[in-house]
Amino acid sequence: MIRTRSLRIRGPGASSAFAFPWSINIFLGQNTPAARHFSRTPYAYAEAKYHELLKNIPLENYRNFAIVAHIDHGKSTLSDRLLEYTGTIRKDADNKQVLDKLKVEQERGITVKAQTCTMFYQHKGQDYLINLIDTPGHVDFRAEVSRSLAACNGALLLVDAAQGIQAQTVANFYLAFAEGLEMLPALNKIDLPSADPERVLTQMRDTFEIDTTDALMVSAKAGLGIESVLPAVIERMPSPSGDAAGRLKCLLIDSWYDNYVGVIALIRVFDGTMRKGDKITSAYTGLKYEVGEVGIMHPDRTPIQELKAGMVGYIITGMKESKEAHIGDTYMKVGEKVDPLPGFEPTQPMVFVGAYPIDAVDFTKLDESISHLVLNDRSVSIQKETSTALGQGWRIGFLGTLHCSVFQDRLKQEYGSEVIITAPTVPFKVRYRDGSEEIISNPYDFPDLTSRSGPNPVEDVQEPIVEATMMFPQEYLGPIIELCEANRGEQKECTFMNTGERVLLKYALPLSQLVDDFFGKLKGMSKGYASLDYEDSGYRTSDLVKLTLLVNKKPVDALAAVCHRSQVDRKGREWAKRLKNLLDRQLYEIIIQATVGQRVIARESISAMRKDVTAKCYGGDITRKMKLLGKQKEGKKRMKTIGNIQVDPRKLSDFLTNKDV
Repeated sequence: MIRTRSLRIRGPGASSAFAFPWSINIFLGQNTPAARHFSRTPYAYAEAKYHELLKNIPLENYRNFAIVAHIDHGKSTLSDRLLEYTGTIRKDADNKQVLDKLKVEQERGITVKAQTCTMFYQHKGQDYLINLIDTPGHVDFRAEVSRSLAACNGALLLVDAAQGIQAQTVANFYLAFAEGLEMLPALNKIDLPSADPERVLTQMRDTFEIDTTDALMVSAKAGLGIESVLPAVIERMPSPSGDAAGRLKCLLIDSWYDNYVGVIALIRVFDGTMRKGDKITSAYTGLKYEVGEVGIMHPDRTPIQELKAGMVGYIITGMKESKEAHIGDTYMKVGEKVDPLPGFEPTQPMVFVGAYPIDAVDFTKLDESISHLVLNDRSVSIQKETSTALGQGWRIGFLGTLHCSVFQDRLKQEYGSEVIITAPTVPFKVRYRDGSEEIISNPYDFPDLTSRSGPNPVEDVQEPIVEATMMFPQEYLGPIIELCEANRGEQKECTFMNTGERVLLKYALPLSQLVDDFFGKLKGMSKGYASLDYEDSGYRTSDLVKLTLLVNKKPVDALAAVCHRSQVDRKGREWAKRLKNLLDRQLYEIIIQATVGQRVIARESISAMRKDVTAKCYGGDITRKMKLLGKQKEGKKRMKTIGNIQVDPRKLSDFLTNKDV
């Protein structure tokens, strides 16, 4: 039975929350999907009503700000409370990570993709339009943070009152500082028994040299202090600048693909006004589009009549190819040329893996799944390749190992596709004597450095270096320094913070060592108290060689790796022993060799299965037995020359991911 329900949306509190001046009649069935959806997001407002509301809010009452923090310091939870407080979503016990729309984000409890939401708020009798951006906290998704900050005028620097400043807190602070944003310090989780606000405030003053006198004290989970956040944002952060009557100039800060409407672009309007039906052009590609829809995220897509200077919203132009939406592009009206805005540095993959279907017949389906997923993750690079051991596949580049893991989870959850992922590798730069350079991301393509002859011999090889920043309690300093030194690190800085209780340690580390479970070892050594951040520091010449595994003198391309010469012997012996446990016995001997160039550094063998051909001989001349054994030996020799070792793809996947086999 259908019944009519009249709703009047109000915020939680007459003094501070915004009260919408109209009522909405909608048809809601009991426990229908529409009813459940409306209970969370007021999505059904008419465009005319929003237009009437927005035209009464001047530009000086706009606020665009982001929440930046280390991972697991409560950014998404604070966002949930702010959305509830402003009436953007209904207060509900199920409101957990409302802006984290991906399943993998909700399962892991982390933010992978920056999300924006527009809120309406009333402060001291005036209406305000506040745009909030919830940013990721992990180093792998720093590009998301950087793009988000370009759309903001201020940042809420959130720090856990119990854990204190972490590595990513420092990194995000300097990203916001470089953008010239107004910083608003805030402490979260102040209700925890282990919280020590005074200690953490001292850390913030000493590390960032900012005034923490008026720092906000909140507990997002318990709802404490939430009412003080938005007034502080309004009073202490500047409003955006711009001219709504000027020529249109807007910055593309993000895009994603929708199966029904194509590419949806998230923009920040700096000047002018964009309306449905406008003809716009791209400064980067020169392509022209007609705007089919403009709107705001509230928190889902909500169409409105126009986007004015200072606003952050989305546009739908009928764009079908995601590659046309170049992040950092400037859009303008056709015939009204403006100077393009400064864009963003293109993201460069830091980690490469090979991806292959478990069953070769699934290649076409998996290819479609990966292509669709890449449409919504522009930082992923992809190139098809073929492996003799695993068949057709792809060489995929990611921003880090967590980014790779999230991509694999999304592929399985959203498309039901499973893949074999090879061990992560990093790009190496090879310089030749003729002055040319080549970036190599597949270890199997790494040149043989033992031979200095040929038409264009190698001059030297360089590996990527990162500057790693670690923060941890002082008691773990010794073991962590040993860990860094064992991974070919070079110490850059060691600073004792807050009367020596915590240490900030900076090391220059090879990226290849960092992706080899360095963070896992760091967490284990510090009992989970250490945090890590890193940034690219270019390339450095290094003594690198290619480690190859041979099975009966045939190389297995999926099991090639580039290592430092000082580590290749240990790794070669380890890999040969693990591969021996992986392969099944055959009717002929299997020889496993780990080689560097022409030099064999490790060898393992699997003895052949053999029948007792002399069992039928009861006594008699020994030559009879020798003849039978000789025939058996010759047969196994012939089998060995034509035999082909087949490795179970699932076992090979376990080998590549360092699982026990």
